[in-house]
Amino acid sequence: MSLFFDRKEAGQRLALALKDKIALENALVLALPRGGVVVGAEVARVLNLPFDFWVVRKIGYPTNPEYAIGAVGEGGTVVLSEEAEYPGMEDYLREAIPKEKEEILKRVAQYRGNQKRVSLLGKTVILVDDGLATGLTMKVAAREIKKEKPDRVVVAVPVASSLAVKELQKEADQIIALYTPEPFFAVGDFYTHFEQVTDEEVKTLLRNS
Repeated sequence: MSLFFDRKEAGQRLALALKDKIALENALVLALPRGGVVVGAEVARVLNLPFDFWVVRKIGYPTNPEYAIGAVGEGGTVVLSEEAEYPGMEDYLREAIPKEKEEILKRVAQYRGNQKRVSLLGKTVILVDDGLATGLTMKVAAREIKKEKPDRVVVAVPVASSLAVKELQKEADQIIALYTPEPFFAVGDFYTHFEQVTDEEVKTLLRNS
């Protein structure tokens, strides 16, 4: 069931919803790379807000890497699901977590270069991704961002599972999801065009925002 043509259109529609639902004074947009950066760039452009990113990496299930059983954030926070406690997972996680932390360091250096991140202190931080299936990556991001002492953390996505929304209610001050369809298998199911976003595209969007 396609709800959006592509991430760009989803970002434009999300921006219009945000305009009606939150106070935008002293707000900024933080997107989760890679796909979230396309959506977030449109949100920031339409609402004329500062734009930045927060790198989070999914820890995939051994036989199904797209299915998240955990996530790691650029601040080093790790969140794991109940599946991560299954027998035999310990050895897998012992390898997977450091590997993802290393990947985060590479991405941050690649995307940010020598630029400093904007201060989040006292701001309304709008956390954007292209969708939430388990919500684990967003949960990590919200937890880490709260340590930066923003005034409010608003999670904003075009589409999310009801499970992810429920989980994130404990982490964010407000959650805005344009759609919460059921059943929910994968974020890409709700887009007509859901191509892989490259690092070059991410860097271009960040540079031009």
